Amino acid sequence: MQNAHYSTREDIAQCLCAGIPAILFHKFNNTLMKPVRLPAAATNALPRWGLLALGLLYILPGLIGRDPWKNDDAASFGIMWTMAHGTLQDWLAPNIAGLAMPSESPLAFWFGAICIKLFGWLLGDPIAARLSTIACFLIGSLSIWYATYLLGRRPEAQPLKLAFGGQPESRDYGRTLADGAFLIYLGFLGLLLHSHETSPKTLQIALVGYAIYNAVRVFDSNRPQQAFRLGLTLALLVLTRGWVLPAGVFIGLLALAVLRYRRMLPTLLGVTLPTVLLICALWVIVTRALLPDAAAQFDTWLSWNHYQINWPTLKSLKFFVKYGIWFAWPAWPFAGWAIYAWRRQPFSLHIALPLSFFVSIAVVLLINVHGEEGKLLPLLPPLAILAAFGLPTMKRGAINAVDWFSVMTLSTCAAFIWIGWIAKETGWPAQIAKNAYKLAPGYQPGFNIIALVIAALTSLGWILLVHWRLSRRPPVLWRAVVLSSGGVILCWVLLMTLWLPWINYGKSYAGVARQIEERTAAVKQCVTSNVGPAQRASFAYFGNVKFEDRPDMRCDFLLLQDNVYNQNAELMLRQYEGNWQLLWEGRRPSDRDERFRLYRRTGR
Repeated sequence: MQNAHYSTREDIAQCLCAGIPAILFHKFNNTLMKPVRLPAAATNALPRWGLLALGLLYILPGLIGRDPWKNDDAASFGIMWTMAHGTLQDWLAPNIAGLAMPSESPLAFWFGAICIKLFGWLLGDPIAARLSTIACFLIGSLSIWYATYLLGRRPEAQPLKLAFGGQPESRDYGRTLADGAFLIYLGFLGLLLHSHETSPKTLQIALVGYAIYNAVRVFDSNRPQQAFRLGLTLALLVLTRGWVLPAGVFIGLLALAVLRYRRMLPTLLGVTLPTVLLICALWVIVTRALLPDAAAQFDTWLSWNHYQINWPTLKSLKFFVKYGIWFAWPAWPFAGWAIYAWRRQPFSLHIALPLSFFVSIAVVLLINVHGEEGKLLPLLPPLAILAAFGLPTMKRGAINAVDWFSVMTLSTCAAFIWIGWIAKETGWPAQIAKNAYKLAPGYQPGFNIIALVIAALTSLGWILLVHWRLSRRPPVLWRAVVLSSGGVILCWVLLMTLWLPWINYGKSYAGVARQIEERTAAVKQCVTSNVGPAQRASFAYFGNVKFEDRPDMRCDFLLLQDNVYNQNAELMLRQYEGNWQLLWEGRRPSDRDERFRLYRRTGR
């Protein structure tokens, strides 16, 4: 244990000479070093079925009954769909219907394409691709649970022994902390939308959680097998979103080893690092051997990685603080308190290891000056684990304050969701209904009894949960975050049941794709276009649009994307050789700026 050197025979002898009994010395010493004092009743764990039900209630809504949405969700699905229905070259070089995406690493798309291959015929390609999203969520949440459980069982993390016994067993204490980490993970506001996207970000955050779990195993046992698994995980991170983040994580682990756990250095440098380099080299060698233009693609991939590295700026710091406050709620108050409460044991593994992950990832984010909310996602797994170790040390008043904030804020949000839905369906209150249809012109409401029943039952469950928490005041550790997590799940379920058709109408390109298909279906010749990745994926999947995939192709159709305020629309058209006749102009009803124009070639 960290505090063993405070209890030497000489210290005890000095205390005895000074008239202080040794037992009081031990008690005083432990009180200084350990901030946790708990009875066994505080470590009653959640039942397994309860954890499973919460996980399913969290991840399943939003994956079923919708189209791929604009931006990352549709673009990532487009790469997976192209791979699943393409050739070996499509698997080695990510692209969307011929549009090269050389900055993308392939692993997450391989995962989704395999799911499409296996289950697309049964579930449809979009839902089949989202099976990979469910798998990523399970990997990430289980990794966080088991990492917290292992750290919570360590001797230095245990609470003080009570004078007359009754303290919790190490396994019970570890499991309760793990339950708390899982609830915190479900309650992250920033994770909610991103965890339901078909995107490499979902695999990246899962692998960060799995890397923490493997790092716990390595620092706990110092076995080569565990070090190899850690190296494999870091290599998979490279194949998911580039080398910058896993390099930062590995440097953070090396720093921790140098500062406190020097026996780990030979294992990290002799097993973990060679494993990462070997797997990445194997990927590069195989790709270069099988892909004709692999060298150019790899250079572009490296350039994209270098693009993430800059000098930290005040702007990046402001972005980190501004978005991190809500993105990481409700974990950061508990995590900050955990670091303060355990300040006398800063190098205890249950604090030092997740903190090293958090600091190294935070540094990587600060040197990346390009603002994007999704880049904050890798911070969440270490933050959830740190926050779990803050739960036993929080004062009752602080816990009650977080509870009341969660109850008031999330209950208000749920009430507004219900009121808005009633207005959308019935027309009353009139102003709210008017605003809803103003944002989605042309939307036709449709009553869904199954969605209504699920929303009503979830709302009833929230009322019962709040009543149980406020009336019983259970002493269990996870009471501090159960309302935050439950309220987030409530609002998400309400949105993905009552409002899903309305949201899908505004975020899907399916309607635009079918309009384009109606005007190109007769000839089915290729289409030259400047549309973005998300639009290209949606039009190729929903509209069966065959885009040009070679520079030398001469297409008879031209599809241009711009905005209605573009003053150089004709100049844009002149960039394409030939004479063109306008066939159609349109956009998504919910987007007032975006515009698409379809032309047919009229002369050679």
